[in-house]
Amino acid sequence: MKYVRLALSALLMGALLSAAVATSLAQSAAQKSNAQMSFDRLKSLAGTWKGRLTVDPPQTGMGDEGWISLRVTSRGNALVHEMKKPGTPDDPGKDDPITMLYMEEGRLLLTHFCDAGNRPRMAAKASADGKTIEFDFLDVAGGTEHGHMHHAVFTLVDDNHHIEDWTYMAGDQPIHARFELERAK
Repeated sequence: MKYVRLALSALLMGALLSAAVATSLAQSAAQKSNAQMSFDRLKSLAGTWKGRLTVDPPQTGMGDEGWISLRVTSRGNALVHEMKKPGTPDDPGKDDPITMLYMEEGRLLLTHFCDAGNRPRMAAKASADGKTIEFDFLDVAGGTEHGHMHHAVFTLVDDNHHIEDWTYMAGDQPIHARFELERAK
């Protein structure tokens, strides 16, 4: 009888431990899933986008239309985001900023390879409805004497429309750029 109680106690302890591990894993997966879910939503934007560009305060030479190209790469582990300036030819030497979006240690991050010669990093936080993904500044590699990208927000409207809001810091002066984009056909 003593051995039966000991065996039942061991089984019960094993079951409780398994339940605790399963709960911990489920909570960990839920935490990761918000970032991963946001990344998957952003990857669904792969393609070419065109639309209206507004800048506040207005900047000379910015135009009122912009192009965005998004491409999934590295076996789905990264998303390449390229801003195309209005009126520039499709030339490999042109000055289009590149942003890489990727998962790292359960977080959705972006690194912006800026035409100002630096590389700011930002971390994402998703809205409760999952339609808005906001990136907050973490740090920057390279000099900031020409300014740096500081904040970004992606708002997913539907499969064929999204909005991108970017904040560039020129010293202590924020410059806001807003792209209202439609999938190019």
